[in-house]
Amino acid sequence: MFRPWQEIGVDLGTATVLVYVKGQGIMLREPSVIAVVKDTGEVKAVGNDAYRMLGRTPGNITAVRPMRDGVIADYDMTEKMLQAFVRKVVSGPGRFFRPHIMVCVPSGVTEVERRAVLQATREVGARKAFLIEEPLAAAIGAGVDIAEPSGSMIVDIGGGTTDVAIISLGGIVVSNSLRVAGNDFDEAIVRFVRHKENLLIGDRTAEEVKQKVGAAMLAEGDESKEMDVRGRDLINGLPKTVKIRSEDVIEALEEPIQKIAAAVRSVLEEAPPELVSDVIDRGIIMTGGGAMLRNFDELLRRTTGIPVVVAENANDSVALGTGQALDMIPVLNDALISDNFLKR
Repeated sequence: MFRPWQEIGVDLGTATVLVYVKGQGIMLREPSVIAVVKDTGEVKAVGNDAYRMLGRTPGNITAVRPMRDGVIADYDMTEKMLQAFVRKVVSGPGRFFRPHIMVCVPSGVTEVERRAVLQATREVGARKAFLIEEPLAAAIGAGVDIAEPSGSMIVDIGGGTTDVAIISLGGIVVSNSLRVAGNDFDEAIVRFVRHKENLLIGDRTAEEVKQKVGAAMLAEGDESKEMDVRGRDLINGLPKTVKIRSEDVIEALEEPIQKIAAAVRSVLEEAPPELVSDVIDRGIIMTGGGAMLRNFDELLRRTTGIPVVVAENANDSVALGTGQALDMIPVLNDALISDNFLKR
């Protein structure tokens, strides 16, 4: 059936925004950053261009992340950023009509936070706005048939939140949303390097360390990796270079990783026995950028005794599922939150 409007799924993440356009796939993947002129509020850059400005702007321009812990921290900035991203992807005949937009949110958001996301989505020109919880979107994007009367367990580790849920019959049966995720990994590495080496590094350097030499654990036969890290010596204020090894990162990340493992255990403990039996048979599916940390799946397998797999498209699962959910509204009807919520 021809529709004169476009249908868009938005993964409005703390670290990255992904936009899925129906029939075209993921059309935008950019950092959740916006740069504006302080006095006038004029938008200077969004996404990749704004990210390059972080920590490098002159006094009259500020570059910020308006999302924090998976929800809106600065409403006006988020609205401007989302508007700029939607304009980048809305094209063709449908640009004259307001799009339908599905946005994902963490499973633990409050009613106030839901209203803020819906209102921001309507303000950017959505014809119809929907919210879907991240574990559902991640499951759909990872290829799980969520309508089945059997349990599937999702562990979605994003930038600001980790969502753990068991899904059955198109809805979330048990869930836990934890405001510990990829950004906390970076902060933990920054703290570790500061305390151990008296070296101050930035979040971008910490993220690079995590990706290149990071791990949740070293399995038997694994080799330790190492890399040079540059920063400012906290004793004399001069530039300094040190070597960071995989074992250092494992030590740095122990606390946030154990919090996530504890959340997984708590969801399993709360779930009905029949669904736990399904999860044991089908395994746990990990999605999100945090799932890419080396051996995180093996650590969860040892913690729970249940097989764990990382989704093939782990980084994109939530965005893909958010877009695909636009075709599943009848199945997801009870699980979705639409803009009718704003009229309550």
